Amino acid sequence: MAKRATIEVNGVVYRKSSWSDSGQLCVGVAFQNNEVLVINTNTQDAVLRFTKEEWRAFLAGVKANEFDAE
Repeated sequence: MAKRATIEVNGVVYRKSSWSDSGQLCVGVAFQNNEVLVINTNTQDAVLRFTKEEWRAFLAGVKANEFDAE
């Protein structure tokens, strides 16, 4: 199994998406305490914070194709 790419921002280690290799689609996710943190690894200027329950609901929506562009 390939090692996941990571980036550290303000002392938090984010796992980068495997889709981030293109240099433009750069998303990082970190799991810290009871929160899930999401960052754009290009700009590193804003962090989205979710509870674990919110994150699970989001992932369920992604898997159900609720967010596909039309």
